[in-house]
Amino acid sequence: MYRVAVLGDKESIYGFAALGLDVFFTAEGDDAEAIFKKLTQSDYAVIYVTEHLAQSLEEEIAKFAYKASPAIIQIPGVWGNTGKGMLNVKKSVEKAVGSDIIFND
Repeated sequence: MYRVAVLGDKESIYGFAALGLDVFFTAEGDDAEAIFKKLTQSDYAVIYVTEHLAQSLEEEIAKFAYKASPAIIQIPGVWGNTGKGMLNVKKSVEKAVGSDIIFND
């Protein structure tokens, strides 16, 4: 059975544990990269990563851009948000629908 993981700083992801998701507290650095690699090699179908942490894992995350599993999804955290998570949602909607139906400028 597939599982869902959440990776990021404790303040940003602590509440996800109450939803039954597997949470992994980490900051930037080698520790974060090692945990991310371990998660991608496990039976996780979805891995949520805070936007701030995703900046330091950009190369690793890019390896999964065209793979069906695991889906790597950036989420806003308590601090250090970049807006990249929302931009990825916008791109996904445009790809699925063929036009920008949500974020009309």
